[in-house]
This record gives sequence, structure tokens and C-alpha cells, in this order.
Amino acid sequence: MRMTLAKLPPMAAAAILLAHLAFLAAFPVAAQTFETRAEQAFLMDAESGAVLFSKNADDLMVPASMAKIMTVEVIADEIRRGRINDETEFLISENAWRNGGAPSRGSTMFAEVGSSIALPDLLRGIIVHSGNDASIAAAETIAGSEGAFARMMTQRARELGLQRSSFTNSTGFHDPYQKTTARELALLTLHLIETSPEIYAIFAEQEFTWNNIRQRNRNPLLEMNIGADGVKTGFVSESGYGLVGSAVQLDQRLILVVNGFDSARDRATEARRLLEWGFRSFEPRLLFNAGETIGHARVFGGESNYVPLVARGAVRVMLPRGTNERLSAAIVYHGPLRTPVREGDEIAVLRVMRGDTLALEAPLFALESVAEGSLPQRALDSLWELGSGAIRRAIFGSES
Repeated sequence: MRMTLAKLPPMAAAAILLAHLAFLAAFPVAAQTFETRAEQAFLMDAESGAVLFSKNADDLMVPASMAKIMTVEVIADEIRRGRINDETEFLISENAWRNGGAPSRGSTMFAEVGSSIALPDLLRGIIVHSGNDASIAAAETIAGSEGAFARMMTQRARELGLQRSSFTNSTGFHDPYQKTTARELALLTLHLIETSPEIYAIFAEQEFTWNNIRQRNRNPLLEMNIGADGVKTGFVSESGYGLVGSAVQLDQRLILVVNGFDSARDRATEARRLLEWGFRSFEPRLLFNAGETIGHARVFGGESNYVPLVARGAVRVMLPRGTNERLSAAIVYHGPLRTPVREGDEIAVLRVMRGDTLALEAPLFALESVAEGSLPQRALDSLWELGSGAIRRAIFGSES
């Protein structure tokens, strides 16, 4: 099915929004920029979803231990579904001990083979210690095997709308088929923050003692006094040094992903620079008030030809301070819509571009219901669609 833009042919619909948004974004000074040595980098404002910086953010990359964020999300989802709780015990099998524990010489919580660990301690072993033994134990207890758990991780990614991420293990050990993107790691982190705040709070804990061994959190941002409260570092030789971070200043939360550094020191320095730049260089701008109609989607064969579209709340975008940068926007959906359309149905996506950067992507919903129209109305709509389709093909070429 082809992609169309709201209410009018694509070029016209985009132009209407562009005129509105360009007025809001016009300022007399040149936009600020940021340069980073990271292979991949992504910085977003958590409240608005606005993208502040993006470099190769949609390129597939090796996540290393940053994959454990999805391990934690699957555990969190199992808790929400009532399948596990704080009383659940996780067995440290010989496989978990040998391949993730002390003999592996990787990051571990040093759990003893044959021991059982309750969920609260297991989560700290994964989050604070980055324990591979804890991650394997979680996988084996929940799914029976690490392979089955990895399939749950990939399935969960799809349920959350993360279309490019694929997982093959719970630890982040390198596998050529385990890949994600900087953007999707940031969106996953945002989801965990919003839906599991009690689990996310563990990411801010700076140390954890297990089996009489005290280990500190490996996240360097936690000690920088910049408001950081997470999230996760990662390193394998195939990926370089990476980090997912989040920090809050003056009630504003930013989420950061960087990857591909040559050293842990470079990773820490650049992550801090990018976060501080984000807090310093951007300010929020209101584009649409809560409940304000943002556009309309064409309806085929309905009592009404169009349905108004709204966001869940106010739509804000983060703009560089003192910039003359222009915004462009489009409403994208599969259409024309077929009846019945129900109030609250997710219909479209509002995409706002800041130059070449996707600054904001927000789902849009039907403001009201549209029932099926009369037979004459459906016949007229068929003729309209036939004619407008021919015009679009003549202007824009063949459709797919």
C-alpha cells in the first residue's frame, strides 16, 4: 500500500505544515553544531522525543553489553505480565557460571554454580555489575535457554516498534547477527524509563556487593555531577567502546547513545561533552497545543471525507538557541483510510525535519469516529480516488 500525506497530495500537505512551523522556528542567528569522534551518536529530549543530534544513528552496530538493556526490558515485561516477581529464584547453572561467571574472566557478579538468586539481586547483578552470569541465568530461568530468550528479546523489540534490532544472546557477547542502532537503543531506554521507573532507578546505583565482592557501576557519567542516572556501557573489539546514558537537569531529561570509540576515556569524555552541549544549546518550542487539530486524513467511503488528527498531548520540538534554522513537516499515513474509523485510532505519524535531521516523530490519532457512508457517497469516493490516483502517477511517477 502506498504512503500518502494528509488531506492533499504529498507536496501540498507538506507545504501547509512547513509554512506554520517555519514561522515558529525563525531566528536571526546561525545554528550551532557539534562534532564527535563517535562512529554512531544519537541525542534526544525525553519529554518531546525531539532529536538534538544524530550521526549514523540508523546504521546497524554491535551493541556489546548495551544489549543488556533489552535483557532488562524482557525481565520487566515478564514482571508486568505476572510471570515472575521478587520471590522468583534464578538458578546459576554450570553454563551460566562457566560462560558468564568467574571462569569466563568477563564482567560477572561472581555467583556460585548451583546457587539461586532472587530477582532484586539478579537485576542488580545485570545492571550494576553487568554480570554475564546473571544475564544467562535470567535467560535460562525465564525461557529455558539463552537462544529462546534471545528470540523473546527480538520479539519484544518488534512489539516496541524497533524494527532493526536483532538479538542472539542476553549478555552482549559478540555475534554477527546481534545488531541494533543508536536510535533504537535510545527509544528502548526511554520506554524502560517511562514504564519501569522502579527498575530504571537501579541504573543509578553506583555499587553493589554480592558474594562478599563489592563492585562499582561502570557507567562513568554517574560520577560527573551532571545529573546522570544511567544507563549502560559496552565494549567488545568488534564495536569499540559504547555507552547509553541519560541525565536530568532543570527537569529536562536527555538520552544519549554513542558507540565506536577507541578507549573508555574517549567514550566518557565525548558522552559528557554531548550531554552538556544538549542541555546548553537547545530550548523547547511549542508547535501544537494539546487537543489542537494538526491535520486531516482522507477517508474513503465515509460519512465524512476527512478525519481530524491530534497528538496525545502538546507537541514540542527542541530547537538550537538563536538559530535561523527552518523546520519542515509532513503527516504520513497509509490511505485513503477505510471505514469505520474509530475515535482514538492511531492513524498517522507527524514527522518534523530540522534540516536533514529527523527532529521529531509523533503518532497522530483520530479525533472523532467516521462511520461508513451511503452507497452514492462510496461511489463518488471511488471516482475521486481513481482520478486523483491518475494525477499523482502523472506527477510523481509510478506507485508501489
